[in-house]
Amino acid sequence: MLTRPTGNRGHMREDATGRRQPGGTGNYLIVAGVDGSEGGHRALRWAVSEAAARHGTVEAVAVWRRDLPDYGLDPSLGPGEPQERADALLRFEIDRLPSDVPVASQVVEGRPAEALTTVARDADLLVLGSHGHSRVWQTVLGTVADECVRKATCPGVVVPVPHREEPAAPPALSEPASALSLAGHR
Repeated sequence: MLTRPTGNRGHMREDATGRRQPGGTGNYLIVAGVDGSEGGHRALRWAVSEAAARHGTVEAVAVWRRDLPDYGLDPSLGPGEPQERADALLRFEIDRLPSDVPVASQVVEGRPAEALTTVARDADLLVLGSHGHSRVWQTVLGTVADECVRKATCPGVVVPVPHREEPAAPPALSEPASALSLAGHR
């Protein structure tokens, strides 16, 4: 596992017990999974809000795998090595946060649920988005959130992503044509 500094937001340190902590004064640690999806973004924002309320800190974690298309990262991140893409994703997400809560970042290679639950083993809370990149991935691989809920040793929160309603399909016939068609069948 790799620990990366996150600029002015803090960095990881180990306390006397060997537990990883972002720099800062809080001792309530929230781990948030970030993958570039709307769910990951919402999870990180919720984690920061919760950490602020508890005077805690957040560790944002991105996980990638060589055996997945785009390494399991959002394809909109562009080309590049997976470690660099994941680092860029975390920097982007952390820089967008409106809070002064200390946020550290960590990039891990591996299976997402396994990696997230391992990183969160000493955390007080694990926060994930309810939906990752696509419904196809969920069907093929299962949801990371479902697996984390089963494997985590700390409490977890799954932040919902609102379902976007598809616009209704236009009628096959326009209104005037429908009226004429019905008039002819009387």
